[in-house]
Amino acid sequence: MSTPTLAELPLPAAFVGMLDSGIGGLSVLREVRRALPHLPIVYYADQAHFPYGPQPAQALHGYVSAIARWMIGHGARLIALPCHSASAASLMLLREMLPETPFVGLEPAVKPAAQASRTGVIGVLTTQVTASGALYRGVVERFAGDVRVITQIAPALVELAEHGDPSSPEGAAIIRDSLAPIHAAGADQIVLACTHFPFLEAAIRAQTHAALVDPAGGVARQIGRLTADIAFPPGDVLYLTSGDPAHFTAQITRLLGDATPRVFAAPALT
Repeated sequence: MSTPTLAELPLPAAFVGMLDSGIGGLSVLREVRRALPHLPIVYYADQAHFPYGPQPAQALHGYVSAIARWMIGHGARLIALPCHSASAASLMLLREMLPETPFVGLEPAVKPAAQASRTGVIGVLTTQVTASGALYRGVVERFAGDVRVITQIAPALVELAEHGDPSSPEGAAIIRDSLAPIHAAGADQIVLACTHFPFLEAAIRAQTHAALVDPAGGVARQIGRLTADIAFPPGDVLYLTSGDPAHFTAQITRLLGDATPRVFAAPALT
């Protein structure tokens, strides 16, 4: 596995930067690639600091802002945070700190879930940082005034997506326990407010009759709008990880079906 320094990485002259703590953002990357297949993307998996969800917002913002600044300094024309936790901790701050660069973040898809609910109850599967953040509180206040919101913090689902087998009895039990409060309340919509969770979609669907709501498609459309007038060289995806490149390569192959991803080691940025 190649291990160049950051200065030696084969970065395109201009690109869209995407960053997450691990594999979660790959679910958004999948939608971006479907919509914009020739867009050059640099995806940074900050696996040295995984998981983001339980960490203090100040520490998390430090990681995210360091990666964003490095990307901007090396050609990023837009940066996406395909991670609810990173968006909750940093999106508004980054827009203030770095106003010349467009930032696309994730907000929990409470609005479409609330609009579609017939029972008047929606569930939100999420992480601690997202649930505690102003972004989530604002979305609930603006769009969920007429429904009951069951917020279920589910760190075990993040670990299951990263390292587990959702089809195993143990995986099924983790999903069942995570869904139990949502089912007990009678929710008919479940917001996937962590980008890891779409990789568990089939296993979650096997245990619920509620509709699952994922904001990834909206992120892809917003990136398309914001990059429409930017001249990018045709490109593919360059993957960086602050963790183990071999392990990350195996994860990409398993989740995205890419047998030969370009993966490079990168130091953890702080």
